[in-house]
Amino acid sequence: MSTLLTHRHIELPIEGMTCAACAARIEKNLNRLPGVQAAVNFASEKAVIEFDDTATHAEDLIHSIEKAGFHVIPPTVQLRISGMTCAACSGRIEQALNKIPGVTATVNLATEVAHVQFNPAAATVNDLIAAVAKAGYSASEISEASRNEEKARRLAAYQAELRIFWLSAALTLPFLLQMGVMLTDHVDLLPRWLQWLLATPVQFWVGRRFYVGAWHALRGGGANMDVLIALGTSMAYFFSAVVTLFSLDQHVYFEASVAIITLVLLGKLMEARAKSKTSAAIEELIKLQPKTARVEREGEIIEVDVDTLKVGDVFIVRPGENLPVDGVVIEGISSVNEAMLTGESLPVAKQVGAKVFAATQNQQGLLKCRATSVGEHTQLAAIIRLVEEAQGSKAPIQRMADTISGIFVPVVVVISILTLALTWWLTGNFVLSLINAVAVLVIACPCALGLATPTAIMVGTGRGAQMGVLVKNAAALEHAEKIQVLVVDKTGTLTEGRPVVTDVIPVGSITEQALLQTAATLEQGSEHPLAKAVLEYTAGRAIRPQTMSNFTSVTGSGVKAQIGDTEFLLGSPKFLRAHGVPMDPSHLAVLQAESKTVIGVAAQSEETYQMLGYLAIADRLRSTSAQAVRRLQAMGVEVIMLTGDNAETAAAIAKQAGINHYRAEVLPQDKAAEVAKIKARGQFTGMVGDGINDAPALAAADVSFAIGAGSDVAIEAADITLMHNDLMSVADAIALSRATLSKIRQNLFFAFIYNVLGIPLAAIGMLNPIIAGAAMAMSSVSVVSNSLLLKRWQPDTQINSY
Repeated sequence: MSTLLTHRHIELPIEGMTCAACAARIEKNLNRLPGVQAAVNFASEKAVIEFDDTATHAEDLIHSIEKAGFHVIPPTVQLRISGMTCAACSGRIEQALNKIPGVTATVNLATEVAHVQFNPAAATVNDLIAAVAKAGYSASEISEASRNEEKARRLAAYQAELRIFWLSAALTLPFLLQMGVMLTDHVDLLPRWLQWLLATPVQFWVGRRFYVGAWHALRGGGANMDVLIALGTSMAYFFSAVVTLFSLDQHVYFEASVAIITLVLLGKLMEARAKSKTSAAIEELIKLQPKTARVEREGEIIEVDVDTLKVGDVFIVRPGENLPVDGVVIEGISSVNEAMLTGESLPVAKQVGAKVFAATQNQQGLLKCRATSVGEHTQLAAIIRLVEEAQGSKAPIQRMADTISGIFVPVVVVISILTLALTWWLTGNFVLSLINAVAVLVIACPCALGLATPTAIMVGTGRGAQMGVLVKNAAALEHAEKIQVLVVDKTGTLTEGRPVVTDVIPVGSITEQALLQTAATLEQGSEHPLAKAVLEYTAGRAIRPQTMSNFTSVTGSGVKAQIGDTEFLLGSPKFLRAHGVPMDPSHLAVLQAESKTVIGVAAQSEETYQMLGYLAIADRLRSTSAQAVRRLQAMGVEVIMLTGDNAETAAAIAKQAGINHYRAEVLPQDKAAEVAKIKARGQFTGMVGDGINDAPALAAADVSFAIGAGSDVAIEAADITLMHNDLMSVADAIALSRATLSKIRQNLFFAFIYNVLGIPLAAIGMLNPIIAGAAMAMSSVSVVSNSLLLKRWQPDTQINSY
C-alpha cells in the first residue's frame, strides 16, 4: 500500500537538447537519484519519470536537469471553469490557484477560462482542479488549447531560427567566392581583414548556442554535439585570427568555420521541419473534430463552441458533417464513416440507440444524438492520449543507441587529438593536422543516432492509430515483432461474439415452452454471452422468466437455482455429468459436430437429477477469421485457440478457422496458466482477447491484444488495442511492428555508417571540414526522412507475399 501512495509519475518538457548525448546525460543524472526511473526522449523533448517521493522530491528532478545545463519548461494549462456568476467568483478562484506553490493563474470571467502556469514538481493538473473544486466551482482541462499554444510556441521558435539562418547565410555567401578560387589556387580573393570581419558575428553571435550548449554539457559532466561544433569551428577560427593578426605566412580557414556553422543550422532547420511531420497523425485526428456543434436548446437549434457541450446535450449532425462529441442516436437513420477510429473504410449503419463517436463523419441522413462523453472523455481524446504516451515512451532497442551516444563524444575528441598529433608528427605540417582534426570533430555528431529510434516509433504509432491499431508503448510495438505463438480466445475473437439459440430439444414430457421458460429463469442473473442468447431467444417468443432463489454460478461451467421447491441445473455437459445427470450422447454428438455449443437443463427428482432437455447455441465464425489465421501462419506465427467450450465444438471451430492446435474446456482462470506453459517452452507469446475473463491471460502474455468490442478491463490489460473488431487487425499490428523495427534498423545503419566511414576518411585528410559539416547535417535529415516513409505503409494482405 505504501508503494502505491508514494509512487509518482511526472512528465517534464525539456528545452535545450541538441543531440542524443544530451538526452542520455539527463537520463543518466536522473537515474542516479534514489527511487527514480527516468526515460528521456530526444525527439519529443520530454522526460518521463517514475519516482518514489519519499526518497526523492520532485524539485530534485528539476534541479538535476537544470544542473546538467538544460531547462524545464513550466507547463501552461487552460481550465474551463463553470459556476462563476460575477467578478468576485473569478477573483476567488484566482486566489485559490495562486496559493499553490509555483502557480501563477489568471481567471477570465467573460470566457470562463483560467490560464495557469505551474511548477510540475510542486503541483499537478489534478491539484489545480481540486483547488478550484475546493473553492466551490468545477474545472476541466482544455487540452486542445494547450496543444495549440505549444504549436504556436514551436512555430515562433522555428521562425526565429529561420531568420538567424538567413543572416548567417548572407554573411557566409562571400566565402563561396573565396572557396571557388581556392579550388584552383589558395589565394585570398577577399582581404583577410574582411574575412575576419564577416566570420566573427557568425562564430560568436550565430554560433553562440554551441558555446552555451557546450558549457552546460561540460559543467554537467558530459559532452554533446555542441562541444564538437564549438571545438571544431573555434580551432579553425582562432588559428585564422592569429595568422591574420600577426600577418603570418599561412593560409586562413575562416570559410570553414562559417560554412560549418551555417550548414549545421540549415540541417537543424530541416530536421525540425521533418520532426514536426512525425506527429502529423495526431494533428490529423485533432483536425477531424469540428470546432462548433449544432445544439437543440429550448426548442431551437443554435451553433455553439464544441468545448461548451455537456453530457446530456442534444446535438444535430447533417449529412457530410463530422460528429462533435461521443453520443447515442435518439432520432434518424444514417451511415457513419468511422475509418479514423477503426481503419475500416466501409460506413457503419446507425439508427436509434446506436453509439456514435466524435470526429467520425455522418454520410447520409440527419442524426439527432444525445451527448454521452465530451472533452477529454471522448473516444478521440482517449486515442490521442494513448498515442502521445506511446510516442513519448522509449523502445528497448534505443538503449543501445543511448549507451553509444553517451560515450561517443569523448571518444571522438580523443580521436581528433590523436589525429592532430600523429598527422603533425608524420607530415610536419601543423595546418594540415589541424584541418584533419577539425574534420574529425565535425563529422562525428551523434544526432542521427539519437533520432533513429524515436522518430520511427512516432511515425509507426501514428500510422497505427490511423489504422485503428493503438499501441500502449514503444516496447509493445517492438515486442510484437518477435511473436512466435499467438493464443486466441474463441468467443468474440474468432467468432462474432453474438451467439444465438439454434435448437431446442425437450426430453420426456416437458414442452418446448416450459423448457425455455426454465432456462430463461435460470439464466436471468448471468452476464455470460450464452445466457444473453437464451434470454434474447425467449424474449422474442414472449416467454417471461419465473422467480428463482438460491442462485449459484460456477464460472465457465453452469448455474444452480431453485424454482419453487425444486432445484434445477443448467450448464455444460461436463457440469451436468459432474452432478450425476444422465445424458444422451447422440444429441450431443450431432450438435457439437456442427460447431454448436450445447447446454442442458435438469431438475432434481428425489436424490438424483432428471434431464429436461438441450439447447444448442451457435456463434458464427467471423468471415475474415480463416483468412487472418492463414495470413498469421504465413508470417511464421503459430495460432493456438483456447476455449471453455467442449472438445467437439472447439474442434469444429478450429477446423473452420484453419487452426491446427487448440485447447478445449479451459476455464477462464486457467487461461493464464496455459499462456505461461507456452512461454515456458521458450516461445515468444502473444494473446488476443475481448472479455474480462481474458485479462489474466492478457497480462501473462509477452504481448497482448484487446479487440475493439472488448471490455475496458481487457483493453486496460492489453499492450495493443485494436479498434477494428477483426483478427486481421492482429496481423496488421504485427506487420506494422515488423515494418517499424525494420525502419529503426535502417536508421541505425545510416547513423552509424556516416561515422564509420566519415571518421577514418577525415582522420587521413580525405574529408574537407565543410563537406564533413554538410554530411553531418544531412545524416539527421536522412534518418528522419526515412522514418517518414512509414506514413505510406500499408498492410500487405497477400498471404503469399510473406
